[in-house]
Amino acid sequence: MSGQTVPADFSGHMLDLDEDDDLEVFSKNTSLADGSPMPNSPSSMVNQYRLEEEEDEQQDADTKDIFTTVDHPESHVTAIETFIMYRVMTKTTRGEFDSSEYEVRRRYQDFLWLRSKLEENHPTLIVHPLPEKFVMKGMVERFNDDFIETRRKALDRFLDKTSEHPILSYSPHFKVFLTAQELLSHKKQGPGFLSRMGETVRAVANSVRGLKSRPEEFALMQEYVEDFSNKMSSVDKVTLRIIKEQREYLDELKQYSPTYTQWAGSEEELAEPLKGVAGCVERCSKETEEQIHHLSDVLVPALHEYVLCAETLKAVMRRRDNIQAEYEAKNEALASRRVEQEDCLAVWESFLLSQRVEPSEQTDGDDAS
Repeated sequence: MSGQTVPADFSGHMLDLDEDDDLEVFSKNTSLADGSPMPNSPSSMVNQYRLEEEEDEQQDADTKDIFTTVDHPESHVTAIETFIMYRVMTKTTRGEFDSSEYEVRRRYQDFLWLRSKLEENHPTLIVHPLPEKFVMKGMVERFNDDFIETRRKALDRFLDKTSEHPILSYSPHFKVFLTAQELLSHKKQGPGFLSRMGETVRAVANSVRGLKSRPEEFALMQEYVEDFSNKMSSVDKVTLRIIKEQREYLDELKQYSPTYTQWAGSEEELAEPLKGVAGCVERCSKETEEQIHHLSDVLVPALHEYVLCAETLKAVMRRRDNIQAEYEAKNEALASRRVEQEDCLAVWESFLLSQRVEPSEQTDGDDAS
């Protein structure tokens, strides 16, 4: 085995990638904009993610005045749909709250409503992403325990990030979400359909019109976010592919162990070696299963949150561009009106001058009469 060499395309055969760009993320442009190297391995990325998370929690522990918890998911079945309700517990010391503790039940649609309201009222702020509405690829059942727990953690982190924000945490919609027993009456309030359509039309017009000059800092930020998003998407995609192939490998391993055990029962001379092989295969199966669980429960959620955060930041950058484009368009319209006013004023001044009668001309006219 030591004399053999690994073929150059070994990784390609193992992953059976559909796209050639999937693995380029590990070799191209692995430095970040600030000069620090990007983690080259999934484990180091998760460690850095946890370290940053712990540091942020420690820094905000003394200044935080709203504490939220999402737990106790319950399945609700109606004649129309099936959905999960989560308990949202809130403890706060802020004076604008009527009580210091609240307990409400919320479903995923309620979290979507809150996030849409926060983005609507603060289009240039980064609102922490929510998990996708639909099930990720590879999840067999929509409401299995693993999926519910993964979503619960994501919803809990969303509220935690929002409660730490110096502006979003003071949003009246956030307060309503945490305190109101029912949200139906609050959801009905808001801009009408025509108003939302008008905003969409203006956003499309601004994106088509484009920017004349984006500030350099935002141009660099846009380039960095696009590059980071592509890398995280590739890592996420490769990780899911590895998990899928490891599951297929695990299914094959689980079939070998009983086979060797049964074979050992019919071969007395080879019984011990065959049992040893069966035990080795069983241990490999357990190790592979633990690795799959670690990748699925630890690495994939962290990677996916990076992907969603990058998409959120790109959406904020697009809204910023739309605001700047609208500002430029209004400036152009204002400049055009000023030119029109100046031209109109010049015409009127010229007309008034032409109608003015000189004194000498008026005297000659009187003498002639």
